[in-house]
This record gives sequence, C-alpha cells and structure tokens, in this order.
Amino acid sequence: MKKYVYFFGQGGAEGGANMKPLLGGKGANIAEMTNLGIPVPAGFTISTEACNEYFENNKKYPDGLLDEIEKNLVRLEDAMGMKFGSNSQPLLVSVRSGGRASMPGMMDTVLNLGLNENTIKGIIERTGNERFVYDAYRRFITMFSGVVLGIKKKKKKTEDGHEVEINQFEEVMNEIKEKYKAKYDTDLNVDALKDIVKRYKALVKKETGKDFPEDPKEQLRMAINAVFESWNNQRAITYRKLYGIPDDWGTAVNVQAMVFGNMGDTSGTGVAFTRNPATGERKFYGEFLFNAQGEDVVAGIRTPLAIEELKDKIPDVYNSLVDIYQKLETHYKDMQDIEFTVQDKRLYMLQTRTGKRTAEAAVRIAVEMVKDGLIDKNTALLRVEPEQLDQLLHPTVDPKAKVDVLGKGLPASPGAGVGRVVFTAEAAQEMASKGERAILVRQETSPEDIAGMNAAQGILTVTGGMTSHAAVVARGMGKCCVAGCKEITIEEEKGQFRVNGTVVKEGDWITLDGSTGRVMLGKVKLIQPKLSGNFAQLMKWADEVRRLKVRTNADTPHDAKVARDFGAEGIGLCRTEHMFFEGERIDAVREMILSDTEVERRRALAKILPMQRGDFKGIFKEMDGYPVTIRLLDPPLHEFLPHTDEEIEALAKDMNVPVDRLKEKSKSLKEFNPMLGHRGCRLGITYPEIYEMQVQAIFEAACELAKKGKNIEPEVMIPLVGHINELKYTKERLVKVADEVMEKTGVKVKYTVGTMIELPRAAITADKIAAEAEFFSFGTNDLTQTTFGISRDDSGNFLPFYIEKRILPKDPFVAIDQEGVGELIKMAVEKGRSVKPNLKVGICGEHGGEPSSVEFCHRTGLNYVSCSPFRVPIARLAAAHAVLKEGRTDTISTTA
Repeated sequence: MKKYVYFFGQGGAEGGANMKPLLGGKGANIAEMTNLGIPVPAGFTISTEACNEYFENNKKYPDGLLDEIEKNLVRLEDAMGMKFGSNSQPLLVSVRSGGRASMPGMMDTVLNLGLNENTIKGIIERTGNERFVYDAYRRFITMFSGVVLGIKKKKKKTEDGHEVEINQFEEVMNEIKEKYKAKYDTDLNVDALKDIVKRYKALVKKETGKDFPEDPKEQLRMAINAVFESWNNQRAITYRKLYGIPDDWGTAVNVQAMVFGNMGDTSGTGVAFTRNPATGERKFYGEFLFNAQGEDVVAGIRTPLAIEELKDKIPDVYNSLVDIYQKLETHYKDMQDIEFTVQDKRLYMLQTRTGKRTAEAAVRIAVEMVKDGLIDKNTALLRVEPEQLDQLLHPTVDPKAKVDVLGKGLPASPGAGVGRVVFTAEAAQEMASKGERAILVRQETSPEDIAGMNAAQGILTVTGGMTSHAAVVARGMGKCCVAGCKEITIEEEKGQFRVNGTVVKEGDWITLDGSTGRVMLGKVKLIQPKLSGNFAQLMKWADEVRRLKVRTNADTPHDAKVARDFGAEGIGLCRTEHMFFEGERIDAVREMILSDTEVERRRALAKILPMQRGDFKGIFKEMDGYPVTIRLLDPPLHEFLPHTDEEIEALAKDMNVPVDRLKEKSKSLKEFNPMLGHRGCRLGITYPEIYEMQVQAIFEAACELAKKGKNIEPEVMIPLVGHINELKYTKERLVKVADEVMEKTGVKVKYTVGTMIELPRAAITADKIAAEAEFFSFGTNDLTQTTFGISRDDSGNFLPFYIEKRILPKDPFVAIDQEGVGELIKMAVEKGRSVKPNLKVGICGEHGGEPSSVEFCHRTGLNYVSCSPFRVPIARLAAAHAVLKEGRTDTISTTA
C-alpha cells in the first residue's frame, strides 16, 4: 500500500528536510527539528500526494488514507499519554496546512481541535484552569466556523450608506467585552467566556441550520478536508500566480498535539527570525505575547511585545530559545523564521522555515554568511533572487523634504510609497487599474487582501507588529509597510481615518516611510537610492561568475550615467527617435516631413544635425571605453505629426503653412498597420538623407572626442531588416558617409555596422544577413509581435485573460517565449555564426532585464543583454545565476 501519513515524535520522525515535495515545508522541517532533538509536540503529516489524489478522486480520500490516519492517531495518543475524544486526559490537536513553498497565511489552520462539551470537563480537571479551557473553546469555535463551516463575514450598511463587512464572531466578542467592561479578551472572566461560547454556538446554528459538530473524529475529518480545500481558495491561487508556484504541488496537512500558550502569565506564543528580516542585521529578532495562541501574533489583533521581554520574564525559556535558533541557523545555513509556544514555562517549537526577507536583508545576510564561513560565494549569489534587487532601487523619502508627520508606527517593510488613501483591497485594485497610486489603510490586513496589497504602493495598518501578516507579505512583495500605527482610528463607514486631530479622507494623498514608520500627509519628495557596501560585494562576485555582458538601453547622457553607476558595460540600444521630440528640434523634424523634395528635406535635416551631434557627444562621453549601439530612425514619420484638428491648426500657424496641406500630409502618412508599415530601414531606403544625417552626426561626434583621447566605439544599427538587400543597400551608403567624415577630420574611429533581428524572415535568413552584418541585436519586442501576430499596444485587451486561463504560461512581452520566439533566436544565432563564427550577438528588448530571459540568452550563447538602467543589476545577477544553475562554478573559489 502507498504510504500517505508520516509520524514524528519522541525517538525521531519518518521524514526530514529533504522531503519537502512530499511533506510540504512545514512537515519536512518539523520532522527535521524532531530528528535534531529539538522539543516539538508529536504528530503526523498527511502528504501532498494525498491532497492531489483527493482532488483527482472528486474530493474523496485515496484508498488506505483513513486507516493510516487512525493508526497514526493511536500512535499520537500513546506518545502523549492522552486519548482523543475522551473526557479523561483528552488529547487536542492542531490541523495546519503546509505547502512545498512558503505561503504565509494563504491556507488554513485550525487550533484546539477535539474540544466539545465532554472533553472540556477532562481538561478542566487536568489543569484546574477553567478560564483557559473556555478561552480555548471559544477560539476553536471561531476558527472552525470560519475555516471549516465556511461562515463568512456579513455585509452591513452604515447610517450614511457605506457598506462594510462585519465579522459576526468579533461582533459577539465586542458586545461581551462591553457587557463585562473588558478592554482586551484577556480581561474576560470565566462567566464572560461561557457566555461567548453559548452565543457562538447559537450563531453557528443560525448560519448553518445545524448544531456545532461535537464528535472529535468528525471534527478532524472535516478540518483535514478544509485544509486540502484551502489549496484552491482565491487568496492561495492569487499568491501562487504572483510567485510562480505550480498549481499541482498541493498542500500537506500537519496534525499535531496542541500545546497551549493561553494558560496564563507563564505561557505565551511568539514568532521570531534568526536575523532581522528587514535589514539583515545579525540579531535575534521577534515578537511574543503572554497568555495567547499563535494566531494572536500574526493576525495583529493585539500588538505584541519585543522578544527581549521574554528574557526579562522567563529567562530560562529565553536562553533555551536562543540555543535552538542558533542551532537551527547553523544547521540550515540560512536565516530562519520560527514559531514557538511556551506552556507553563516549557518551550515547544512549532515551525521553522527559511525566512522571507527584504532585498536589503537578503544581500546583507548572504554576504555576511560568507564572511562567517557558513556558505560559499556561489551559494550567496543564489540566495538573492535577481528580481529582489528591484526593491533596492525603489525610492526613499528625501531627508531634506519638509514633511507633515501624522503619526508613527512600526517600520515593517522598508522603502517609501506615495498614494491616495483607500480602505479596501478592492479599491486599491480598482485605482491601480486606472493607473493611479493607492495606499491601502487597514485595521489589520488578512490573507484575503493579497491582491489589493499587490496593487497598492504601500500598506498602513493600525494594529499588528513586525511579524504580522501585513509585514511579512509586504516584505515578500517589496512593498513599503508601516504596521501598528495605534494613533490612527479608522472610520470606514465615513470613508476616513483620524490621527492626532487630523481627518484624512479616502482619496487624500499620504506618504509612507517603511524604513522609519512615519506616516506623512501629502505627496513627499522621494529620492533614488545609491548602492554600495554589501550590494557592491555581491555584484562583484556576480561579475566574477557571469559570462554574459550587460549593457543598457539609454537615449540620454543622464540615463547612460545612471546605467554606468549600476555596472552597465556599454549601450545596447540608443533610440535616436526619442531625441527628435526634444525642444525645438521637433519643428525641424516636422519641416523635414512636410518637405516635397530631397533638397528641402536636406535643408531641414541640416538644422537637426548639430543637435544630434550634441546628443551623441554626451552619450559617448559617459560611455568612454564602452561600445554604444545606435539604432537609426525606426518609427513611421506620422508619429512626429499632430493628429487632432486643433493640434494641426496650431502647428500650421507656427510653421506658416496652410492647414489643408498639413492635413493632407498627415493623411497621406497614415497607415492601416503602422507596426508593419513604412518604418525602420524602409524609411532609410526611401529617404536615405535621414540616415545619412544621423550617421554624419554619429561620426562627427565620435571623431571630435577621439581627437581628445576618448575611446569611442560606435555600433551603427539598421532596424527592421527583413531581406539581405535592404541591409546591403543601406550599409553601402552609411559606410560612405562614415568614411567621408573620418577623412575630413583626419581621425580613424573603429566602428561596426549591424542590424536588428526583429522579423521572422530575418531570423530564417540570418546566414545570408550575416554576410553583411557585423553584429546582430535581437529586438525581442518586435520579434514577439511579428511572431505571435500580436500588437503589444493592443494586447492588453486579451493577454491578461490568456495568462489567467493558462493559455499562455507568461506574458510573452515580459518573458521571452522560449518555445516560439526563442527558437527563432536560436536559429538566427546558429545560422549567423555558421557564416561568421565570432559574430557578436545580443538582445535589446525589455526582455534583457527579465531573469528567465537572461538565462535563456546565456544558454543560447549570446554575448550580451541590454536593458533599462534600473534593471542592470538584476541582469548582472541573473547572468551569474545562469552560470551557477548550469553547475559551472569553476570560475571562482567555492570557499569564503
């Protein structure tokens, strides 16, 4: 018979950390801790295979699973010396999810399972603590009702017509608190808790039409089903989409003997990190609540205490916890996120997992662990995901800015965010869909808010701490977050919040500083970060490993300088058309377009020449010693003309030409499909004087700087070539102009002429094109458009639907479609190098900064990728990952 259930308890576990695919992350790590001799409550894990077969079998258990659960339940009873469902020494269990990848808060958990009117008597008799037992009972009913019975929040209209969602169990709790004059749930006495249990059960009967389940084994079966089902709840599906987790991994179910943190002032529960997850500082970092259970810490219902408070109150437990966290970090060789419970001064570990961290923390931890001798450089590089670096490049609050601080909370996730206040996840999504920025303000976030948190610029919560749901999820997303800002009172029914005498309404602008916890009124100026220290060290290691060069797409000296600062090794795409729109030159461009003869066009182009020369000089200066690939004019001419009647009339007046003539010219240039129309080299062939002017400007700038001792490497790129004769015709004329300029100036500049491969025909005939081209640069944006037959500008109407329905695995304009577009790229590289073995090949579409695309370029043998300046560090690290994932680690030492 196939094995579905794996036991862990005193004496060892039937599993370990290497069994995550089968036992899930939680189950595998619980087993590993058990094997390390760390105090863990006994239990058993139902495998992910059981979950997958449950769904495959139309939500029926696979054969043998129920028998295995029963046998392991008996083992658990023996290990604990208790009996499940008995009124004498009753055993209670927790039922928790546990996917292969960490998905904090996305799936479901039930605590205190096994309580009923019979078992509570046995626990009261055993503990002598009636209050604790009824507190556990009310918690169990609340959690079981929401997770298993599916009792939802109810919608309620306020006096002014706002619709808000009300948790019915919280409503009862608040009424009882008011009745018994209690501020916190810990202030409620036994009579109050008995009253709550009675009213909770009545609420369940009202909502479901049935009594609350009393049979512990029925409770267990229902809870296991609910955890399986939670794999496919909406928040888990959304999380998997955001983080690329496969749908067919399934979740394990962990059934574990309960230990209780809510037994009084010598009990409690906590969450901690072996290093600071926001900064990476090598310091034990966590939070703790006395007289509480696990969900109290992460749900943000009570603001927790710093972990140091445990040291003051129960020093022996704190010292044991320090010993265990150090043991775990050394064993796993990574920062750990741990959960623990203290039951009457006795410590139990409930979970350890690799801790989620900000990019800043990831970089610092990786570098410092190399210095500590825990890991080698290659492992350090693989510990930081390339996309994470994007977080480091987000803006922060300008320290010189004048700010109006409304209040201060906990600095839960660093960075800064500016946006309009919204109070619901749905409102954040709606605002983002309109291209507007939102700050999500909540009492506390819950897993249902995941999509809205992703849409928002930042998250602000009134309650919760540094390990609350909002903090953990925001750090994983790279969003700034301020948590536990207790000065705020949300009045959602009025669409506003109050803080220290100020009223902030929905739609008002606020700024969050996730690094300090400040909440500021209005739009505060933000500044770009500078990277150094640990980041520079990690990038140095990446550069030692990678083989792909990383260039940038830059059209201005400023962009070129930013990219150089980020480590760019040249420009892979300088788009000259962007320069045409600047300042007064657009007038000369329009004059050129309106000209009827070549003489008139050349006269207009002569006005543009000095401006273009100046553009190129600035860029060449910034890229001294590095190659600069300049793409000659690519877009169709109609893009430079106005389109509305009002704009045409204004331009006609400025240019002193008849309106009708301008309209006629604009109409004559209009195309049914401009993407496939009169653009790229087709323009350069029909109007060669345009390209001649640009090449003259390039070489005049290059020669002038070369005279001054600069090392200039221009690469002239001819766009949209589909046939070898287009390249031949254009190249012949451009080389002539370049030679004339160099002869006239008396300066020789080393240069190359190449082409963009952005049409399927160019890829298929790349061997012919390579006879004339000295380099290839794949324009993957256009190559994707022309391969799929999809206009990128119009694809927003249906591509999101394609991704949602899994018709396409990824947006092909974000990550290279390796099966289709990728095959054309491979073909072109192979064919091109069959003619010219040393042909230089790169890509310059936006794919050049996307990690999976960078890895593809590495495997395909490209020389470089080119991306926007702020993606350069991402591409550098991704290129190193590509080498390491191939196992080619001989380029650097594997020791610190």
